[in-house]
Amino acid sequence: MTHLLEAKSLDAFYGDFQALFGVEFHVDQGESVALIGANGAGKTTFLKVLTGLLPVPGQSLSLEGVDLTALRIHQIAARGIAMSPEGRRLFPSLSVRENLQIGASVKRPGPWSLETVEKLFPILAEKANTPSTLLSGGQQQMVAIGRALMANPKLLLLDEVSLGLAPVIVRDIYETLPMIREQGTSVILVEQDIGQAVAVSDRLYCLQEGRISLEGKSSELGRDEISAAYFGRAREAS
Repeated sequence: MTHLLEAKSLDAFYGDFQALFGVEFHVDQGESVALIGANGAGKTTFLKVLTGLLPVPGQSLSLEGVDLTALRIHQIAARGIAMSPEGRRLFPSLSVRENLQIGASVKRPGPWSLETVEKLFPILAEKANTPSTLLSGGQQQMVAIGRALMANPKLLLLDEVSLGLAPVIVRDIYETLPMIREQGTSVILVEQDIGQAVAVSDRLYCLQEGRISLEGKSSELGRDEISAAYFGRAREAS
């Protein structure tokens, strides 16, 4: 079986410092996969590798069987990977709609457009001409996700969606996840809220000091097992 995304024995370095060690990871079509771990565990590093922000030449990383390590950032985006980054990173001088339109610059065909993104997040239609700096944190997060969707990705990366947001806003955002997946988009979500990660994912990986310490179906992993992996007391991942 060919996975949508697959990493095999993946190592990653910042200069001489090794940040990822032998990571085995895959995502299948239509899946929602959570990636959890403490600060510094390697979660954001892994997302940087997937998007080409951190090159890993000679490693085994593929999307639909195509080697991603040989591609540049824009080529990876064109292949179908888009990210809503930690901290949202909106363009402060641009309006909500202008921020969304930037996502469409990849020019990939698919179901996501201004109309469908604004249907998913109706507040973005109301705030279309508002500078992004005047939005609430939750509204900015919706813009960041909407901008990534405008690229019509096969694989959507969500980095710390809930960070700094009220629980009710987090709930509203995550309630859109099934609708996103219905359009054929697979999702990797990096999340520090373990309960939230389990609730919205099919499978879960835990990173601990750059290594996968646990992997399994979210519904089958116990809280104690996840906690042990998170803090480094787990069995070696099989």
